[in-house]
Amino acid sequence: MKALTQLPEGYEEIYSVDLQKNKKLALFVNFLAVVIGVILAVPVHFSIPIWTLFDMEQGLAVYFTRFAVLMLLLVMYMVLHELVHGMAMKLCGTRKVKYGFTGLYAFAGSDDYYDRASYIFIALAPVVLWGIVLALITPCVPTSWFWVVYSIQISNLSGAAGDLFVAFKFSRLPKDILIRDHGVGMHVYSKK
Repeated sequence: MKALTQLPEGYEEIYSVDLQKNKKLALFVNFLAVVIGVILAVPVHFSIPIWTLFDMEQGLAVYFTRFAVLMLLLVMYMVLHELVHGMAMKLCGTRKVKYGFTGLYAFAGSDDYYDRASYIFIALAPVVLWGIVLALITPCVPTSWFWVVYSIQISNLSGAAGDLFVAFKFSRLPKDILIRDHGVGMHVYSKK
């Protein structure tokens, strides 16, 4: 289905998500992110201990380079994550995607309305795409750089807690729903 620029007649709002206003939901999503991060980090630590990230055996220059690269990759990842949301919106027919940063969340949004399947595709596109890319790259890096790359994978999966939440929540709503994601919140509509 193509993105709709106007809400069809006979639809009314049945649900909304705004993590900036709904503190309870924001806490839940952030708790979910922490749980996902721990689940990903702890078992892997027993194969490649996290302290390899802090190893100074190769000298201070390499040590600080690893952290500089990690910070740069985290920022790049946040931008690329939102760009993939935007590209998915474009694939669904959106003409104009709005990007922004609230101080807590980076976002891609639109004034268009998406059917359930399209919106779940939009929500999950970055976590799936970057999950595959990072899963292919991670085994190829030296052990001393493993946690630099794997930290991005952890950020990919845990940082997508909100995307995973809405994909799950919306998949349980009626099939006829339309979702408008304006970036910092979503409104869900269904036929009366």
